[in-house]
This record gives sequence, C-alpha cells and structure tokens, in this order.
Amino acid sequence: MTFLHKLSVALGTLLALLTSASGLDREAFTFTRYDLNVRIEPEQHRLGARGRITLRNDSSQPQHIAALQISSTLNWRSIRAVAEPSTKSGEESKLIPLQFVTQPFASDIDHTSDLSEAIVTLPHEVAPKQSVTLEIGYEGVILLDATRLTRIGTPGAVARHNDWDQIGESFAALRGIGYVAWYPVAMEAQSLSDGDAMFVALGKWKARHAESTMNLQVELVASATEAPFVVQTNGKDCLEQAESTGGASEFTLTCTFDSLGFAEPTLVAGRLREENSKTLRLRYLPEHATEAAEFVKTAEGVAPLVQDWFGTPKVKAEVVELADPDAAPFEAGDMLLLPIAKGDPNLVQLLQTHQLTHAAFSSSRLWIREGAAHFTQALALERQNGREGAVDYMERHRAAVLQVEKAGGTTGGEPLETATNEVFYRSKAALVWWMLRDMLGDATLKKAIRAYDPAADHDPTYFQHVLEEQSKRDLTWFFHDWVYTDAGLPDFRLESANARQGTGSNFVTAVTIENTGTAGAEVTVTIRTNNGDFTQRLEMRAKSKAVTRIATPAEPIEIVVNDGSVPESDVRNNRLTIAKNTPPK
Repeated sequence: MTFLHKLSVALGTLLALLTSASGLDREAFTFTRYDLNVRIEPEQHRLGARGRITLRNDSSQPQHIAALQISSTLNWRSIRAVAEPSTKSGEESKLIPLQFVTQPFASDIDHTSDLSEAIVTLPHEVAPKQSVTLEIGYEGVILLDATRLTRIGTPGAVARHNDWDQIGESFAALRGIGYVAWYPVAMEAQSLSDGDAMFVALGKWKARHAESTMNLQVELVASATEAPFVVQTNGKDCLEQAESTGGASEFTLTCTFDSLGFAEPTLVAGRLREENSKTLRLRYLPEHATEAAEFVKTAEGVAPLVQDWFGTPKVKAEVVELADPDAAPFEAGDMLLLPIAKGDPNLVQLLQTHQLTHAAFSSSRLWIREGAAHFTQALALERQNGREGAVDYMERHRAAVLQVEKAGGTTGGEPLETATNEVFYRSKAALVWWMLRDMLGDATLKKAIRAYDPAADHDPTYFQHVLEEQSKRDLTWFFHDWVYTDAGLPDFRLESANARQGTGSNFVTAVTIENTGTAGAEVTVTIRTNNGDFTQRLEMRAKSKAVTRIATPAEPIEIVVNDGSVPESDVRNNRLTIAKNTPPK
C-alpha cells in the first residue's frame, strides 16, 4: 500500500468518525463499571490512568459510536475493546484495537471549561441494554485552573478558592465530574452561564449512575526526602500499602465505590498527619497541629446532638484539610474537605453536624439522606440561637426552593422522591424533615428514625409508613404534596381576625385563613399580645379555607400565620392587625 493510499484511508476514516460524531448521542451509554489504576506523580503534576470501563446502551437504538470525555489537560493514549473470552479454560480475553479520533469539546463539567473527547468506533453495534467493555489509557497534567469561573466574570481570587482542584508538588486534591473529569464520562455540553442547567444535568447523570461501581487503585510516587505522602479517597474498604525504594516513596491505596450516585469519586494526596477522636478522623497539614486539635475538640461538641437523634455513628466522619486557607469547603460523600487554619467554631460545628449525621444514618434515597443531614444542622442552630436561629437557616433553603419553583412555574420542579437537583434533595428535603418534626414532635420522629431500616426501604412509601406507624397519623396528603409529586408551595393568606373580650382580660380571637397555594401543610398561627405570644397549629390543605378560635389572657394586637418554618410562595399576606370587638355597655 502506497503512502498516499494509506493517507487517503486514514483521512477517510477520520471523516467518517467526525461525520458520525455530528449525530452522536453522547448520553446513550451508562458507565456501569470502572476498574482503574491511577498513577500520580506530584513533582510532575502528572496523572496517568490505565484500566477498563463497561458501558451499557441505555438508549432505544443500537449504538456503534461512543464518546469518552476527560479533562482537556489529559490525552488519550489507547482505547481497545475487550472481546468475550472463549470457552477454553484459562484463556484470557482478547483485546481489539479500536479506531478513535480526539477533539476538544467545550463543557463546564471540567474546571478548564474544555474536555478531550474521544469518538470511538465500537467493534460491533451494541443493542439496547447490552454492554461493551473497553480497555483505556490516558495521561497528562492537572494544574490549578479556574477558567470556567473567570470566563463568566467571577473574580480571579474567588474563582481559584472555589475551583481548587490540582496536582501540586506537596498537595493534590481532585474532585470528579462537575469539577475535574479525571475519569472518563460522557455528557452533552454544559455551561455555567445557563443558570442551573448544568447542575440539573449533573444531577441526572448521578441518578443514572447510582448503581455504577468503581474499583480504584491509586499509586503515588514522590521524593522520599520529606515525610511520605498520604492518599485518601471517599471510597470504601480502602487498603493501604507504602514503601520506600531507590530514593522514592511509593504509596498504593485500593478502594471501592459501590454507588457513584451519592458523590463524585474524590482523591486527596499530601504530606498529612492524622488526629483522631471517637467520632472523627482528621487529616491535616503538619504546620497546623494546634488548629487540628482545636478542630477535633469543637467537632466533638456536636456528637451528643447527633447521637440523640440518629444514634451512635457507625463509622468515623472523615475530614481532610485543604492546603488553600481560603478554599470553599466541599462534601464528598462521607468525606469533608475544608481549610482549618481559619476555622470558625460555629461553622466547624455546623459542618460536622452534617458529616456525623451521615456517619450515623444512611439511606439509599437522596432526599432522606441529605435532608436528614441539613435538618440536623437546623437543630444545632436551634440549640445555639433558639428557634429563630433555625428558622433563619431554613429561610435560606426556602429561598433556594422558591427560586427554582418560580423558574419552572407553579409545579415546575421535580418530585422529591426522584429529584436530581440539589436544591430539591438538599434544601426542600431539609424543609420537609423540619415540617415533619413540627407535625409529629421530637419523641415520635426519633422513634421513627430508629425504626427506619435502609435495607428494608424498597418502596417510595416505606418512610411514610414508618412515620405513620409511630405517630398513628395519616400522612398520605403530606407525602403526596411534598414527596411523591411536586405540587408547588402553599400560600397562606389571613382573610380576617376579630377579637372579642370575655371575662376580665381574656379574649377569644376568630381567625379566618386561606391557603391559596397548591400544596398543603400544618402551619403555626400566632397571636401577639403585650404579655407574650400564643401559638396554635392548624392543618391547611391546598386550596382550602379554615376558621379557628384562639383564647389569650391578654388583648391581641397582631396575628401571624407561619413562623417561617413552612416554605410558601408569598409571605407578604401573613400578618394582620386585629380588630377588637367588645360587648356593649
């Protein structure tokens, strides 16, 4: 074959691949399994990966082209298909070299705002629900890069403190999809300039990969002239092995991720020391030993609250210090990454409340798991600052939910049960937990939490039934509006309030309240007097009106519906000055 002929064939293949890519369904395949060996060389800022990935065709059409995406600072080296082994005993699977072309692909799921995408021709069409296994290799460097944030106008310093992922000479930290694509993924292009569209897309990706697994072996090679590196991930069943040979320190960590839906696989490596307590393991920079001891002491202060509600933590909460003293904290599954040198004790306690709740209470349902952790943060604030402090915290969650609900119309969000948007399975879920606490009481909710068995939770209604069993209340209407569907939000309106004086200084106030919203809730009705506030709880279904009478030992001045603990669409009509009617003389 002549050189010109070879060139013609190569160009033809390239053209065919690029033509196929123009109509490519990038999200046809689900990555059901990763088996990766990742080698990190801190002095070179380098990452190299070899291993296998399994892709399942979850589209309705056969697929013969697949897209594989990694960070733009990494380069594809090889992609081969793993053929099914023959029936001969001991014979290994054959590897089939595949044709692929690489191209830059703009997307903000990586901190560089760009991906290196491989368009791969598979050895055969993969039918719907069938899988193909590929052996892959890629390598490159990962440096600090906040391009995607500065591109949309974020100040440079702020951007770098949020996109802190990098492999540095003495410290490395890598989050996964949505921050750094250090393992292969495939998504359509996403942009931070499109509102929360990217986060919605990432949520759907996580939901799709909730059952996917990753077996990860991390090998780190660094100079042995200093204290050896420590490698940590947010995986499970991690096995460590370290050795020093030939002037180099080698560290190997093998971990398993049994669900990629909860958190992005995250790697941290550095010359770190360790501080332990009964409920916490902290990895910290050697120069911050004093701060580490204080951090652990402060964090331990929240353990009794978590234990009171959710029981003794089953595992230790994992915390790793970030090298950047101004870095934004990040929760990676059961691992928390944050700077500790400038730690605010109140913030430390709040973050550790969240982590310890995860360590004590688990659920395969995101809204239950994450809602519980944020709910416990509200409980911690209530202990510090009273109910008002907790309600102020819940107001921030309410504002986030309201913004998303308004963007999608009255019922434009997701059902909480299947939500992939963090605003729902974190913020809305926290509000639901708090409302359930107000409705059922502390003692009943604690009993339900202890009766909850994650292994038995195979049906979306399971948690509802556990709560009903403990409370002896029918919660069908509440779960319909807040969990199983997205019914929107309530809107409580005080229609009238008339007070009538009885004997002495006693008054009875008739209050008419209307819920013009599309979701029901149990809400507080508070009468304010010069001698204090008097509160009653009232169940208000969607599109309903109710009249209640409240007795007070002093003259009423104002009535307020909803103390802020129930999210609603409009709070401007929640107050009313009371007109007093006294008997004629």
